Amino acid sequence: MKKEQIVSQNPRIMNGRLVFTGTRVPVESLIQHLAAGDSLNKFLDHFPTVSREQAVAYLKMTLEFVDARAA
Repeated sequence: MKKEQIVSQNPRIMNGRLVFTGTRVPVESLIQHLAAGDSLNKFLDHFPTVSREQAVAYLKMTLEFVDARAA
């Protein structure tokens, strides 16, 4: 999945916050849910416009970024 299919940023959508593409759901919502102990399924239940593929791809993309920064 290409980055453009996972996340997008537009100053006219959610004041430029990083959101899941095609939604108004900020990616930070996923991190907040997981940090609070919620499952991915619970997050997806709360935000049905975000696909499982997008959420998993975002997490993988974030891990790759962190790994690259740590190296």
